[in-house]
Amino acid sequence: MPTAAAPTPLADQLLDLQVAHHLDRLKGKKLDATVTRLAGSLLDASGRHQIEDLVDRAAIKAIVTRAMATVPGSAAVSGILQMAVQVVHDGPATPYPLGDLAERDQVEALVDAVLGLAPVLERALERLTASPLVGTIASRFMGRIVGEVLQANKAVADKVPGLGSLMSFGTSAASRVMGAADKQFEGLINDTVGKSGTFAVRRLNKIVIETLQDPTTREAVLQVWDLAATQEVRGLGEQASYDELVAVVDAVHDVAISALSSEQVARIGDVVVDAFFERFGGYTPTELLDELDLDRDELVADLVRMAPRVVDALRASGDLEQIVRAELAPFYASAKVRKLLG
Repeated sequence: MPTAAAPTPLADQLLDLQVAHHLDRLKGKKLDATVTRLAGSLLDASGRHQIEDLVDRAAIKAIVTRAMATVPGSAAVSGILQMAVQVVHDGPATPYPLGDLAERDQVEALVDAVLGLAPVLERALERLTASPLVGTIASRFMGRIVGEVLQANKAVADKVPGLGSLMSFGTSAASRVMGAADKQFEGLINDTVGKSGTFAVRRLNKIVIETLQDPTTREAVLQVWDLAATQEVRGLGEQASYDELVAVVDAVHDVAISALSSEQVARIGDVVVDAFFERFGGYTPTELLDELDLDRDELVADLVRMAPRVVDALRASGDLEQIVRAELAPFYASAKVRKLLG
């Protein structure tokens, strides 16, 4: 393909004039008017078309998939996480009560919603009966609880003449029985914990679910919130070191990187994109802004506020003129313009 020849002297002069014209439009108050006009025209033009007609769904899916696979593991995200850990560790510059973050009625609604998930939790806990180690933990946990109850009762019984000896005898007998059962239990810990482990898990699950369904639990949770709401929000530095927080965040970050880059999550991303287009594809960009409660005039004003700093930096470095000239020069160097200009 033949390349464009160098522009004629007249074309050079016209190019210089047009470059100067556009640079002048990007200066001072003229810049505000230019940005306002361009942004307004773009919003007006796009506002006459549906999002489905403006955006290629397949292209968006490809972008989302690539972003999930590359962005989480990027250096920028790692830096943002380190910054976030530092902020959480140090806490706000001025501590404030936790209750300022949410109204009590909002907390009540959240507690009711979470407690309403008890049947879902029950089904999830039931699946734990298939794990031998969970059965081991459940059995030992319940054994320790029983042991604590026996010790507490013995401490009370020791204060009553004659009852302490009887209690000791019962405790000793119970311990021997539990010890024998424990030996039997330990012998079963290879591939399964047997019926005793399954029973312990189910019994513990039942206790958890019944506790959640107890009306007193709701009041207890709200009472804890009332107490916590008066406490000031501070950094976690008082409870954990920076290195400990980083270790937790890094572990979660590594899991997120692996999960988001998997083919399964990519398919979920495709489903989300399809759902978005099914829900909002028939909207125009202007209507979508309204749905998001974003005011068009405020968006344009934000662009006007940000533009001067960007443009001034490009102008000072000379990049702005180079960009404008590079866009316009091919037109004046084209064969048709050279022919027209003689």
